[in-house]
Amino acid sequence: MLRAGIVGLPNVGKSTLFNALVANAKAQAANFPFCTIEPNIGVVAVPDPRLQVLAGISGSAEILPTRVEFVDIAGLVKGASQGEGLGNQFLSHIREVDAIVQVVRCFENDDIIHVAGSVDPIRDIEVINLELALADLGQIERRIDRTRKQARTSKEAQLELTILEKLSATLDQGQPARHVILDDEAAAIIKPLGLLTRKPLIYAANVSEDDLATGNQWVEQVRAFASDEAQVVIVSAQVESELVELPIDEQADFLASLGVAEGGLRSLIQATYELLGLRTYFTTGPKETRAWTIQAGMLAPEAAGVIHSDFERGFIRAETVAYQDLVTAGSMGVAKGKGLVRSEGKDYTVQEGDVLHFLFNV
Repeated sequence: MLRAGIVGLPNVGKSTLFNALVANAKAQAANFPFCTIEPNIGVVAVPDPRLQVLAGISGSAEILPTRVEFVDIAGLVKGASQGEGLGNQFLSHIREVDAIVQVVRCFENDDIIHVAGSVDPIRDIEVINLELALADLGQIERRIDRTRKQARTSKEAQLELTILEKLSATLDQGQPARHVILDDEAAAIIKPLGLLTRKPLIYAANVSEDDLATGNQWVEQVRAFASDEAQVVIVSAQVESELVELPIDEQADFLASLGVAEGGLRSLIQATYELLGLRTYFTTGPKETRAWTIQAGMLAPEAAGVIHSDFERGFIRAETVAYQDLVTAGSMGVAKGKGLVRSEGKDYTVQEGDVLHFLFNV
């Protein structure tokens, strides 16, 4: 399951956004620093209107979306890498996630006190990024001390030491660890470190309701700062809080009245999927219609293995039809009659939106 950590300075709307994204979450959203003492975890269904369409075609009794786990972590402050605020307690939790969603305050509100006294998203981003980099640097330096002794007699340790020193030099220059290009072997060696500045990054620009459709000058600053380094998504914790209180059939009209087509949850998930190179395929039938998440480029047997390892080991072939082709045909039977359902073997690369039925030996 994909795990995304929601981070940011205190009072930027982090926990408010989390509460709205995960309706049954118990995170507090009080107007004071460190109100989220322990990481709050919520599992949410990934919104995908294709599921309902496929379920209608197949007469499915159940719809099972894929899921994302959001982890809301206590507000980070300057000096966290040295133990300020919740310090390393915060940083240890974030090392376990697949991607970081950094919530950045891009709204004015005199009733919500900014920890630094004013709204300045670039300053806030730089505070957080510096603390993450310092935490990584400290961890790498400790690892270098241990590895240097082993490198006297071990070629494996010598290789690790070379990689660590390259990472250390990059962080010393104020650059994130993701700027160091590593081959698969080197990446596997340092993966257990869970380096914070190697994780994919999304800036969630938290705006007021009035700025959700168009953004504002602060959002543009964040976009310019992020450049090609990270994704930027405009969200409004205020809107998400209101949205969760509405019946499902009224939510689309509410969003349309604000000039947007989707809520923050879907925007964040889409950005995360794109950043991590994830794709969705479907299985459908009378019993259930279900979405499955895979890495882009996965072959059919690997995609089958996401369902069960037996499917991958005993893979024979995959009956495959593109989502839109099936919808246009109106039924699997008609799709087969028109030759839209293909029989794909072990070398087939699964595409976004494929509807698959796997045949395998037990």
